[in-house]
Amino acid sequence: MNNFTAEAIMMHSPPSNPDPARLGTVEDVNGSSVSVKLAESTPGGLLFVNGEAYRVGQVGGFVRIPSGYVDLYGVISQVGAGAAPGPPELAPQFGNRWLRVELVGQGRRGTKFERGISQYPSIGDSVHVVTESDLRTVYAPGDEDGYVAVGRVASAESIRAYLDLNRLVSRHSAVVGSTGAGKSNAVANLLGAVSDRTRFKSARVVLFDLHGEYAKAFGGLAKVFRVGADAKAGERELHVPFWALTAEELISLAMGPASGTPLTLLQERLLSSKRASKAGGVPHGLSDLAVTVDTPLPFSVYQLWHDLYSLHCSTHSVSKNQNQTEATRTYIQEGLPAANAVGDSDKLDRPRFRPLKDVKDDPDKVYAGLYGDLPRAHLDVLESKLRDPRMQFLFRPGEWAVAKDGTTKSDLDALLAAWIGADAPISVFDLSGIPTAVVDDLVGAVLRILYDAVFWGRLKQEGGRERPLLVVLEEAHVYLGAQSKSRAATAARRIAKEGRKYGVGLMLVSQRPSEVDTTILSQCGTVVALRLTNDLDRAQVTSCASDNLKGLFSMLPILRTGEALIVGEAVNMPIRAIIDRPPEGQRPDSDDPVVVVPRGVDGKRLRSGGWTEPVQDEDYKPLVEAWRKQDPNAGHTTPPAGPEV
Repeated sequence: MNNFTAEAIMMHSPPSNPDPARLGTVEDVNGSSVSVKLAESTPGGLLFVNGEAYRVGQVGGFVRIPSGYVDLYGVISQVGAGAAPGPPELAPQFGNRWLRVELVGQGRRGTKFERGISQYPSIGDSVHVVTESDLRTVYAPGDEDGYVAVGRVASAESIRAYLDLNRLVSRHSAVVGSTGAGKSNAVANLLGAVSDRTRFKSARVVLFDLHGEYAKAFGGLAKVFRVGADAKAGERELHVPFWALTAEELISLAMGPASGTPLTLLQERLLSSKRASKAGGVPHGLSDLAVTVDTPLPFSVYQLWHDLYSLHCSTHSVSKNQNQTEATRTYIQEGLPAANAVGDSDKLDRPRFRPLKDVKDDPDKVYAGLYGDLPRAHLDVLESKLRDPRMQFLFRPGEWAVAKDGTTKSDLDALLAAWIGADAPISVFDLSGIPTAVVDDLVGAVLRILYDAVFWGRLKQEGGRERPLLVVLEEAHVYLGAQSKSRAATAARRIAKEGRKYGVGLMLVSQRPSEVDTTILSQCGTVVALRLTNDLDRAQVTSCASDNLKGLFSMLPILRTGEALIVGEAVNMPIRAIIDRPPEGQRPDSDDPVVVVPRGVDGKRLRSGGWTEPVQDEDYKPLVEAWRKQDPNAGHTTPPAGPEV
């Protein structure tokens, strides 16, 4: 080989790279964003370090920048070649390959990783690929007791993905993803991890389940509350005592709008009833001045309806200008012997009064009552709600039902023990049997009851500061809409803003984060984002993320089912993770119905159903029965046809 040929080979061959993990050098630093120029020796595909292969320049990948005694870590948010990010005239003849990196944390060599940076890299600093050993240092849990594993790092599946439980609960979180992205399984896996009895002996989680998906997802770890509970399946009847609501909540939920004199009469009767109440059969022990219309004390709502109806509809033996009392009311006489038709509040039997009679010189005159001309639409609405069997969970709440004298069998301590007691770490509120019109108000009322209880008792043994509570809101976009004034949205905003200080954490779960109130979503310190295909949804999630990782969120449309991008307070640095799938029998009932059932290795269908088998013994009667009872388990069921051969 002559000298010319050898010199040409030396000129055109890439220089040797003594460090196989080296990618390039820092070219530009702009706040937390760093531009990196790849070295000519860096391959364009796979990079081999200690026998392990690593992809070069992958969005979401990690890099390490040694700077003195500290290693700075960053996430690749953008890649390119050619002129960018510098002027075209400065680009090499064969292109300028570059990376845009977002700095997220640092760590001294061989020690624990920490979020945030204390110094910036310098121009010319070397940039290295993060190897698997580096990732183990970065993702190592800071405290074995305080971290839970929820999956595996997508780029290195031998490494577990951990979440800081303290920050996940206290700083709030959101789990978002399009339908079919694996959102329900991710929630089930997260809650299954935090309710591990061997590690967290007094965990308490409340899950609001709008569609009845989670009843069987947690096995013995959960107690399920629903209207029309199946006791054989271990479910518990859902009771929400109306008297635990504030006056405003009760009026909104049970009566509709009321104002002026009708509202004043209502509040007066409500207050006098609460002052005479005996929760659990014991006098409340408060002075009359200490009792307000919002104090959670029992009273008979049926007697309240009866009293208000009598005020509005009664006729009297004396005129309005005279002293009308209960003694001057003119009831219709009925029965033998004749008796006043005073009605029965518990049976919603209205009292009946004599019609008006004002005949000259007739001594037996009947006059209109003082409040006879007032509107009483709220009374009619209340009566219809009291008669509605779907509302009995509220107005006849089991052992918290109120007798005419204001006594109950149990007090609110028994209710809270049932809802968030230590007998099971997870409480699932199955709201699938609740009328749609009242779901918003009901969720808001239960949220407010729970929050008020742990807020005012925050210094007690079972208060929020001593034993935090995690509240999970499934399908949050349904009742936490932007600018919504519903009770649920109001209560959720309060928890999002104040809950951290008092031990109440919030977890939002939604397939349409763009429809969730930004005030609530922006308070979520940790975001678990599964596949999102809608531009508005991605923009909402990106704007609420605490890290400056807009480029990283561009991968959301192409995530695989069950794969998530986790950013925020609960992770050391952003993780692209494959969420563990819950074991068989402990998964939410959220799988897509199968239209064409696949065949097994023996050529037979794996199960019955779908469109691939003939219909046998068609019978819609059980369907109609379940529809009427608003219960999918109601009535008999026709055994499914056998699988097609």
